[in-house]
Amino acid sequence: MDVAGDLGRRVDDAVDESELLDLWGEIQRELDKRDRNSPDSAALMEVLRRVPLRMASLVEFSPGVGEALGALETAVATVRSGLVEAARASGAIPDDVNVQLSGASDALDATRSALTGNFVVAVLLCYLLLVAIFSHWGYPFLIMTTVPLGIGGGIVGLWLLNAAGQALPKLGLPPFSQAFDMITMLGFLILVGTVVNNPILIVDRAIRNLREEAMDARDAVRDAVASRLRPIAMSTITTVCGLSPLVLIPGAGTELYRGVGAIVMFGIIGAALVTLTMLPALTVAVLSLRRKAAS
Repeated sequence: MDVAGDLGRRVDDAVDESELLDLWGEIQRELDKRDRNSPDSAALMEVLRRVPLRMASLVEFSPGVGEALGALETAVATVRSGLVEAARASGAIPDDVNVQLSGASDALDATRSALTGNFVVAVLLCYLLLVAIFSHWGYPFLIMTTVPLGIGGGIVGLWLLNAAGQALPKLGLPPFSQAFDMITMLGFLILVGTVVNNPILIVDRAIRNLREEAMDARDAVRDAVASRLRPIAMSTITTVCGLSPLVLIPGAGTELYRGVGAIVMFGIIGAALVTLTMLPALTVAVLSLRRKAAS
C-alpha cells in the first residue's frame, strides 16, 4: 500500500485548514512508525512539505517586578531568544519549520526602520540648514560633532537611571527599569535639533571675532566661550529643570515617557559639557589650520 501517495492525494484534495491539520497529524504519526532514514519516510517528508499549513500560537508576556510594563521590544526579544531559539535548540521545532512573529511585532520592525530613516533625514536637514546659516560647508561639521556625543550622553544617562532604579530597594523603595523602547528612541530625534543650539553660539561668535575683530584663533574662541557661557548655562539649567519631573517623579504611566525624557535631559547635559570643553579646543585647531592655509 502506497501510504505516501494516498496521503499526497488527500493533501491535494483538502479544502480547509482543519482537514489539513488532521492530515499533518496523520503524516507525523506515520513518520513515527518508520525509520526516518527509510525511503518511505523520505516520501512522507515530501508530502509533509506540501501541506500549506500555517500554525499560529498566542504567547502572553508578563514583565516581572520592576520591569517596564508594556515594553513590546522586551516581549519580542524574550520570545525570540527564550522561546523560539530554545525550542530549536531542543529539537521541539525542526530546522525546516519557519517561525515568524507577526501582528504587533511586524509593526515594530516597520517602525524601527522608519525611525532610522527619519533620524538620517533629520541629521542631513540640520547640517544643510547650518550650511545655509554659515554660508560654509566646513564650519557646520564643528557643530555636528556634538550630536553623536550628545546621543552618547543620553545613552549613559539612561543606563544611570536604570542603575539608580535597581538600587532603590536598598532604600526601602520599589525598583523600576526603563526599557530602551521605540518611544525612548524618539529622544534621539529631539536631540538632533537641540544639542546644536549651544555650539552654534560658540562657533558663530568665534568666527565673528576672527573676521571682525582680527583676533587670533585662541583669543577668538576664548572670548566666545566667556561671552556665551551665561546664556548656555541658563538654557541648559532651565531645560534640565523642566525635564526633571518627567524623569524623576514616579506615577501612573511614567514608563511611557520617562525614557524619552531621560535621553533628552542627559543628552543636553552631555552636549553642554562637550560644548564648553571639547568644542572650543576643536574650534581653535580648525580655525588655526584655516588661517595658516589662507596665509
